[in-house]
Amino acid sequence: MNSVIKGASYVLVHTPDMVLYNGTTQTTERIVNPDSEYLKEVPNNLRSFKEAVEYWPNQTYIGNVHPDELAQVEFPWYDKNKEGADRFGRYGEIMPQEEFLFLVQASDMFEVVRLDKEFVAKYKDAFAANPIISEDIVEKVHEGVELGEIEHFVNEEHAEGLYHDGKLVGCVKRAHDIDVNLSAHVMHENLMSKASSVLALLYAVRNAGIDKADVEYVIDCAEEACGDMNQRGGGNFAKAAAEVAGLVSATGSDARGFCAAPAHALIEAAALVKSGAYKTVVVTSGGCTAKLGMNGKDHIKKGLPILEDCLGGFAVVISENDGVNPEIDLNMLGRHSVGTGSAPQAVIGSLVTDSLDKAGMKIPDIDKYSPEMQNPDITKPAGAGDVPLANYKMIAALAVKRGELDKKELAAFTKEHGLTGWAPTQGHIPSGVPYIGFAREDILDGKIRNAMIIGKGSLFLGRMTNLFDGVSFVIHGNTAEEESAAAGVSEEEVKGLIAKAMKDFAATLMAE
Repeated sequence: MNSVIKGASYVLVHTPDMVLYNGTTQTTERIVNPDSEYLKEVPNNLRSFKEAVEYWPNQTYIGNVHPDELAQVEFPWYDKNKEGADRFGRYGEIMPQEEFLFLVQASDMFEVVRLDKEFVAKYKDAFAANPIISEDIVEKVHEGVELGEIEHFVNEEHAEGLYHDGKLVGCVKRAHDIDVNLSAHVMHENLMSKASSVLALLYAVRNAGIDKADVEYVIDCAEEACGDMNQRGGGNFAKAAAEVAGLVSATGSDARGFCAAPAHALIEAAALVKSGAYKTVVVTSGGCTAKLGMNGKDHIKKGLPILEDCLGGFAVVISENDGVNPEIDLNMLGRHSVGTGSAPQAVIGSLVTDSLDKAGMKIPDIDKYSPEMQNPDITKPAGAGDVPLANYKMIAALAVKRGELDKKELAAFTKEHGLTGWAPTQGHIPSGVPYIGFAREDILDGKIRNAMIIGKGSLFLGRMTNLFDGVSFVIHGNTAEEESAAAGVSEEEVKGLIAKAMKDFAATLMAE
């Protein structure tokens, strides 16, 4: 039987200072044009934590607002606050920067993270009070060092500074004197991804209602790479994050595929569980500091605050079929193969219609499609348009061409089968997976029957191939009872028949 989705988590970390000091758009500008007017404007256009919490798409991401509710809010959203919004959501939370830096230190196994002792004294109790943060994680936080020591590492030892409210409060040291793969920049990037993945793992276990020891395998699908000069991307973020999260029974590995990686990883997880190799697998990912403020220039130019001020993370728990939870149907997989090509129609055909044709289904038979769920509040001012809507128009157009949809129904299709985008532009984070938590609940509640998750990736960014990439899978209601009924034999009866056969076989051997 197919494996099921037991639970999911979605977390955000508000990191305004990292926008200025670690986002690639800003760090590149500092090199190319250090006296840039844009860099001077960035601090004045950063949102407060309260504003980030009250932002409608962020509340949707952590599960406090359903996408259908978001779609009813007048667009644009950046100038409208959700009154009374909570930092904690049904799927996760929006963690403030000052608390996150403690989780970063707790995730550091080689003592490269240093925090100012006054900063520790001021904020450690707030971090410890977070109900998802266990005591063993709090115990990993150091008491802090003198600010002068941190300044020395930043000014003399090429350390990456850690800032809060514009002030230096810590640093990430380099882990090797000459290995660029262990430079302070790379260590900072990787530790932020790892720590946000830890947060997602903690919530995923809670949301699935399982023990930490139940998790047997973890797959990390972020966009970072850790290793040294002898194996640049050796990994393993998955096991590293599982260690901090306390998943004592788990091993794991990393899956990489640019933005499509989460969809690849979830198919792999579903296959591992269905095969019987592992009973429970978690797919997880942390955020990407490089993409903070990625479209900041366009946002400021058009009078918006910098909206890309949060790291994103998620985790999905895949387990053996329990007869209740929605299934990932491994008989309905779409894939962009080497020979597919990059024409939009060919891409959508390979990811959407190929798997439907095998199942004898039509495009309108899927209740909800979740492709690239980027927040249009971020992408439209940057000239990229409404990405989810563009995908839905292509899917609908293909349905018309196949004779499965009347041309007059095009607009209605995008509303009925589509979703309003709400995910942060963290690369891999928007790619299909933000809807999985909602899809699970919508199916359980009978709101929809099924959903297709579509992950797409730009492999050419790595300069190894010009190929595009993508995979898709379908989630639908649990069919265990139907399968048993169709077989005419219950699971218990099957076990009894096997036991009787073994007993009869043993008796035959004895007789011989």
